[in-house]
Amino acid sequence: MKRILTIQDITCFGKCSVTIALPVISAIGVETAVLPTALLSTHTLFPDNTKLDLGEEMPRIVQHWKNSGITFDAIYIGYLGTARDIDTALSVIDMFADDNTLVFTDPVMGDHGRLYRGFDTGYAERCAALCKRSDMILPNITEACLMTGTEYREACEETYLRGLCERLCKICKGTVVITGAALSPGMTGFYAMHSGTGEIFQYQTERLAASYHGTGDLFASTAAGAIVRGVSMQRSLEIAADYTALSIRETMNDGENPWYGVHFESCIPALIHMVEEALH
Repeated sequence: MKRILTIQDITCFGKCSVTIALPVISAIGVETAVLPTALLSTHTLFPDNTKLDLGEEMPRIVQHWKNSGITFDAIYIGYLGTARDIDTALSVIDMFADDNTLVFTDPVMGDHGRLYRGFDTGYAERCAALCKRSDMILPNITEACLMTGTEYREACEETYLRGLCERLCKICKGTVVITGAALSPGMTGFYAMHSGTGEIFQYQTERLAASYHGTGDLFASTAAGAIVRGVSMQRSLEIAADYTALSIRETMNDGENPWYGVHFESCIPALIHMVEEALH
């Protein structure tokens, strides 16, 4: 069985980061190990949430793994939060990644043209250094702009997205995937470019009239898990888009519409079917 290490926080309540990555990647059929950066009571949209920084413990965990001969087929890096965490993630790549190890990075730092609370432009520069070591990066449009010094646009045509990808390909020598890319009215999806060939591939799903926390984590986790399981890169990204849209639609059908995350759990059987169908 293939094994992914995911590096991101554990949010105890509110569906995001490890509480999405662990069940989703495991359901796809890939063993999932975790290196937690912090322990949060809830995600940050809840007021007055608690946070325990695990930055000092992370190197000790990693060294124990190395001493124990543990290996990983892929490393998936999500929300980190501090420059020290980025340095630790880079050291993990140095210690565990070889030519056969896939490194996925979702450079979580902002959305809607703004940095998240607690981040600055220096953090964006450090994220760019991490993206240089990655085989695939999955920024949203805001994060792509922050790492390339590009002016943010709420509405973006293909020429704008292509330019963003070309700038990101100077940072990442693998595949650049811009998420939340709306190429036509009423649609959304991803726009991707392979830095080696310049090949473009894109995919759109219906843009649903709802927004939920953690959907970027859901997309990245699904894509990373499916690729490591053996699904083609393009099909893995399409499955990630479809599964995310399905989970949003499922959540919208709930009369309570919980704002703390999507009902990805009830859609896991559909995810498993999509992955198995792609493999056969």
